[in-house]
Amino acid sequence: MLRVRFAPSPTGFLHIGGARTALFNWVYARKNKGEFILRIEDTDQNRSKPEYLTEISESLKWLKIDWDQIYYQSKRFDIYRDYAQKLIGKGSAYKKDEAIFFKYNFSQIEVNDLIRGKVTFNELPKDEEVIIKKDGTPGYNFSCCIDDALMEISCVIRGEDHLSNTPKQILIYRALDFKIPDFAHLPLILSPDGGRLSKRFGATAISEYKKQGYLPESLANYFLLLGWSPGQDREILSLSETKELFKLKDVNKTGAAFSLDKLNWMNAYYIRNKNIDQLTKEIQSFLVNQKHPFANIEYGRLKEVVVLFQTRLTTLSEFPDKANFFFSQDVEYLPEASSVLENKLSQEMETLKDKLSQINGFRKDLIEEKFRKTAKDLDLKVGILVHPTRVALTGRRKGPGLFETMEVLGKEKVLQRLDKLIKYWEEK
Repeated sequence: MLRVRFAPSPTGFLHIGGARTALFNWVYARKNKGEFILRIEDTDQNRSKPEYLTEISESLKWLKIDWDQIYYQSKRFDIYRDYAQKLIGKGSAYKKDEAIFFKYNFSQIEVNDLIRGKVTFNELPKDEEVIIKKDGTPGYNFSCCIDDALMEISCVIRGEDHLSNTPKQILIYRALDFKIPDFAHLPLILSPDGGRLSKRFGATAISEYKKQGYLPESLANYFLLLGWSPGQDREILSLSETKELFKLKDVNKTGAAFSLDKLNWMNAYYIRNKNIDQLTKEIQSFLVNQKHPFANIEYGRLKEVVVLFQTRLTTLSEFPDKANFFFSQDVEYLPEASSVLENKLSQEMETLKDKLSQINGFRKDLIEEKFRKTAKDLDLKVGILVHPTRVALTGRRKGPGLFETMEVLGKEKVLQRLDKLIKYWEEK
């Protein structure tokens, strides 16, 4: 059976590179009816923190990445020490100053990387390496090899930055008579200018993306496209679709540039096409997690407003600001709307308010009909009334459809806010 693993270290939060590696391993395992192992490499007892471990596991679950088994290296120290003693017994390692060193018996090594093809290593930077430190903790390459062998990992899929570790690990496999797994090294994720990824360009913890209001399905979709393509210029696909289409050989060898604009486009697409009930629940959950004052809004009321903004959101975090005029008792006119208010239409707005107050059943169609008739009776183009009315109701120049907005605001608030604008004009 195919077995792959994702092996994060809880010395920091889960970032894009790690999340993408986890996704590629998970998709590859699920496509091939294999198993996906989560291995927590917590050998660094000083830097490993419970909060990092919690963030990593919760971020993976949020991205819909499940695992078949989980292991903690901190619980396997005796295993590593036993294998170090076996190497000493075979003459491949020795003890010095309380630490154990492995002696590399190097000759040219060739690796048939499943992504890069044949890779040849002609030399190593050193002749030996510490495999058990003075404090009894294992070195990275050593514990990695032991675990991959004992956990029967058949394919090691990891970032390109680990390529240089491959010959060292192969020599440890050979020294212990372990079966050597296949290797596949993913291309690096680069900044838009081709340099190292920084926080400015997306090297942000997955939990931070969640706080910023990105959807897990859009992140997963985008991360998978960083180095792989399903072909036919297709960009939108679910994890279930990816499982059917994914092939390691189709992964690019060259680095993949991260684009925040592309991620934002994709997130807006997923928001736009999400079932309205699901989206409302997502926004409600987001508000609760952010402890936002709007979190206690009744679900049905929240859904009415979400409907109006579904096509206007790039991230969920935009919703509270864009929609605050629906839930506030009053509204302030933003500076962007000042030019709209320069043309005083006190009498015209008074007439509009009076006509709207006569509507029984404050529905969009009735509102629009009355609004357009009023504009006609006043010998005004509809737009002349639309713009100040929108500012009166929302404080902004732009927003959802005016008549839909009026229906959801409700008759009482609409009349109150029109009256406020009339008084504003009269006092100037």
